[in-house]
Amino acid sequence: MGTQVAVLTGDIVNSTEADASRLEAAMDLLADTARIIAGWQSGDARPRFTRFRGDGWQFLVAEPSLALRAACVIVARLRGSGQGLMTRVSIGIGTARHVGAGTLADASGTAFELSGRGLDAMPRRRLLAIAGKGIGPLHHAVVRLVEDRFGLWTPQQAEATALALDPRGPTMAEIGGVLGISKQAVSYRLSGARAQALKEALALWEKAAREQEAAR
Repeated sequence: MGTQVAVLTGDIVNSTEADASRLEAAMDLLADTARIIAGWQSGDARPRFTRFRGDGWQFLVAEPSLALRAACVIVARLRGSGQGLMTRVSIGIGTARHVGAGTLADASGTAFELSGRGLDAMPRRRLLAIAGKGIGPLHHAVVRLVEDRFGLWTPQQAEATALALDPRGPTMAEIGGVLGISKQAVSYRLSGARAQALKEALALWEKAAREQEAAR
């Protein structure tokens, strides 16, 4: 696979303090989120969600422009679950030489290397990192600001934001239907989460990423 891909690698923060059932529930949620993100993409995209080292995980995003949105949804869904657990996410953008048939256990390529090294180098207090060809100071600045937003969400705001960030554009009525709340309540939660600003920032990020990829 010579085209650019994104690999997201992460681990559960303070997993040793969580009981086994909470950790398993968090991993199940992450695997389900990977399947949702695969559904955003064109063609036969498969997440190939792979768990490793007990509290570690990794999956592939075939369209790298969507990587930051994917990371936001991962964090939002986990925070919104009410389990009290959080995950770090390291995004690596590069090529993939081999991705395996079902899992990423024997995958290789620069995207995997960058993602894994980024997680290893990430301070424990940080939640989000990115590395790859074309990633510069402005990208890191946006990532840092997005990461700061994570800590301001209530679980209810995060839950609504995770749904609102679907690039297929669900309406407030549709989000309310999933959550069992009114459109007004959805609006209130999204306003508190500053979700509209985040959606606009992600759309601009993705437009720039697609233009950069097309120029290669």
